[in-house]
Amino acid sequence: MSIKLIVWVAAGGAMGAVARYLSMSAVGHWFGHGFPWGTIVVNVVGSFVLGALVETFALVWSPSDAVRTMLVVGVLGSFTTFSTFSLDIQTLIARGSFMAAGGYVAGSVVAGIMAFMAGMAIFRLIWS
Repeated sequence: MSIKLIVWVAAGGAMGAVARYLSMSAVGHWFGHGFPWGTIVVNVVGSFVLGALVETFALVWSPSDAVRTMLVVGVLGSFTTFSTFSLDIQTLIARGSFMAAGGYVAGSVVAGIMAFMAGMAIFRLIWS
């Protein structure tokens, strides 16, 4: 592990964290804060982008380890919010919103997987 790689991850992490904050703020403004729509949006978008990057890396672009790590670990690692996802579930359960919590789990997982696959498929079409 090199200092250079850590700096790349930190730079990507800063970008991803800012993008997450702005995205979640915008989604909360548009749809309200009664349900964790912002977390769903960033996790689904992050899954899509990761799928797109996987295909792009496999088919047309072979960035350095530093750039790849910055994008995947730094940017997407701080943009997506699995820890927040867990907190949101606990909050919904504590409110007694069991159906909402179950729907949130199922919707996030299914939409995230579908977005990942869509990102791969779309970028496979673009780059093939």
